[in-house]
Amino acid sequence: MGQVTVLINDRAYTVACGDGEEDHLKDLAAHINRHVSELSRDVGQVGETRLLLMASLMVADELAEAQQKVHILEADIEQLTQTRIAALERSREAEDLLADVLDNAARRIEDIARRVDAA
Repeated sequence: MGQVTVLINDRAYTVACGDGEEDHLKDLAAHINRHVSELSRDVGQVGETRLLLMASLMVADELAEAQQKVHILEADIEQLTQTRIAALERSREAEDLLADVLDNAARRIEDIARRVDAA
């Protein structure tokens, strides 16, 4: 099991993680630290707990927005999938109709050829 020391608001925290997850955990901590630093600049040092709470809420808001976008994209994908299925069905119907037209034309040509041969 891996262990990573991360800095949040100039304070070191040691966190356990799965082997190979160290870089990902560092990236996550850096993301949180950016929010904490931004908040610290905007509202001052209002206490570590409050800064972490506010940063957590900001990250939760980002997550909620991302999830909303994912749901919208999933709905778009579903609509496009249904449109594609309908287009494929129309294409098959058109192919069938064209095949019928060509068969009918071929029968007429053969019929004309038989009449010409008979004449």
